[in-house]
Amino acid sequence: MRTAEITRRTAETDITLSLNLDGTGRGEIATGCGFLDHMLTLFARHGRFDLSVKCQGDTWVDDHHTVEDVGICLGDAFAEALGNLGGVNRYGSTILPMDEALILTAVDLSGRGMLCCALEIPTEKVGTFDTQLAEEFFLAFARRCNCTLHIRQLAGKNSHHIIEGAFKSLGRSLHQASAIDPALNGEIPSTKGVL
Repeated sequence: MRTAEITRRTAETDITLSLNLDGTGRGEIATGCGFLDHMLTLFARHGRFDLSVKCQGDTWVDDHHTVEDVGICLGDAFAEALGNLGGVNRYGSTILPMDEALILTAVDLSGRGMLCCALEIPTEKVGTFDTQLAEEFFLAFARRCNCTLHIRQLAGKNSHHIIEGAFKSLGRSLHQASAIDPALNGEIPSTKGVL
């Protein structure tokens, strides 16, 4: 079983997170930030990951610390669950339509944390959620997962649709990248022999 359990406690957040890469898409999410809960539930369903997240954060300040720290914990969980990356596809990409929005994500489980994000979100808020926090989440995740992550908005005018498309697309791309390729017979998918 490719699983991980992460606990992170700081002066700003208290998080417990569990991840099963080979799940059914079950999400049990309670971060204190309703929009993030919605996005992570979609992420888990479309990635076919079983994901449980509980967070108590200083949301009376704003949602920044919660969103960033959940991204950190999710990245840590993926890194732990993937182990040495033996036998995984390594790469995954998805172009996902969400009504008028069209979002591309591409992932390389490269061992090098990098985010290249080109989302043009037209509003500052979706409900009470600061839309600039979407990129903060993706950055924290990519750094801690040690993956290269590209996110491109090919079309879109609705802020909710753009961000939702990005989370769904990322779930599907990570599902592809983390899937085991039987033809690799456990080999590391790199000419260097290590990722």
